[in-house]
Amino acid sequence: MRRRKLFFMRSRIVLSGLLLIAVVVVLSTPQFFRAVYPVYFYGEIQSQAAKVGIKPTLVAAIIRVESHFREDDVSHAGAIGLMQLMPATARWVALQAGERDYKATRLALPSVNIRLGSFYLAYLIKQFHDNLPEAIAAYNAGPNRVQRWLSTGVWSGDEVSVEDIPVLETRHFVARVLYTYDIFQRFY
Repeated sequence: MRRRKLFFMRSRIVLSGLLLIAVVVVLSTPQFFRAVYPVYFYGEIQSQAAKVGIKPTLVAAIIRVESHFREDDVSHAGAIGLMQLMPATARWVALQAGERDYKATRLALPSVNIRLGSFYLAYLIKQFHDNLPEAIAAYNAGPNRVQRWLSTGVWSGDEVSVEDIPVLETRHFVARVLYTYDIFQRFY
């Protein structure tokens, strides 16, 4: 009787261990992370990111944090669409991109929003010399504000000092985009 009880206890321990291993394996698969972190409009994102020479996973991370892939999203400040572009910024970006037929009424369309947002993100990455934390902060807070933080020493511009960003919304935005970008890089 004692041997039988010991056998069942050992069997439970072995089964529990196997179940734990199975759960860890499932949770670490790309399929699991793709289910938890889905990317919509990926074809459009890939196409527009390739045109401006940036990684589609970075564009997707910005979209996830900005709008959670809701194309009809409008912020309290008036930013529109997947990449949450302000109408004035979008108009400026369209002119820089050589678009003469830009219409603000089309800004919520995923193709237009992703095209302009990707172009703007690539512009900021170049302006901030490929420093992603700085470019991402500028996407949220504006390039002039970020330049001021950098020039006055308020923020060093690197990832380890993101907590020094003086605007809470921008600090959280940069941290969330970098985290999501890292996940997308690994699993997409």
